[in-house]
Amino acid sequence: MRLLVVEDEARLAAALQRGLQAEGFAVDVSGDGQDGLEMARHGGYDAMILDVMLPRLSGYRVVRQLRAEQNWVPVLMLSAKDGEYDQADGLDCGADDYLTKPFSYVVLLARLRALLRRGVHERPVVLRHGDVELDPAERRVVVAGEEVTLTAREFALLEYLMRRPGEVVSKIELLDHVWDAALETAPNAVEVYVGYVRRKIGRERLETVRGAGYRLAAVG
Repeated sequence: MRLLVVEDEARLAAALQRGLQAEGFAVDVSGDGQDGLEMARHGGYDAMILDVMLPRLSGYRVVRQLRAEQNWVPVLMLSAKDGEYDQADGLDCGADDYLTKPFSYVVLLARLRALLRRGVHERPVVLRHGDVELDPAERRVVVAGEEVTLTAREFALLEYLMRRPGEVVSKIELLDHVWDAALETAPNAVEVYVGYVRRKIGRERLETVRGAGYRLAAVG
């Protein structure tokens, strides 16, 4: 397994390299955000340990750029910033896990192994289907280049459909995943909200499959 460590604290970077090599990993180290980005682009790494505060390019910008380029290398982010919003920012940028300094080396290894077990798969920060873009973190929807305002329920319905592009999703499945299971909700509530979403994103983008459910159509 090949790992990339991007950390500008030289002593910590060296300690991580020694420890990970002792565990059997092949480890490359960079102390600079821009260099780390270039190495991640071309190095074919199985995972990446990425500090937040880096020279030239922050860890946030590095992971955001990798995801924009559809590079899905698993990223464990390290930071001395331990606020809940700092952690949320890191994860929303596209990192897979976030560990605050000082940290337990045993915990770092366990989290790294968990990332490696999951493997590399697509997990875009912004969902796209045709000319529709949905950003779950920013709660933002853009259709054909124009921002569209959705209510919380409309947003949840569209997000669920966009996470299943091209699939037919039944009314019951939408009720189970978009509405509160503790509340009794009539099936026609789905029809009502599908109608609301259609009016905002365009009828041609949300198809009814008779007797089966609904499906997002790619337009543009």
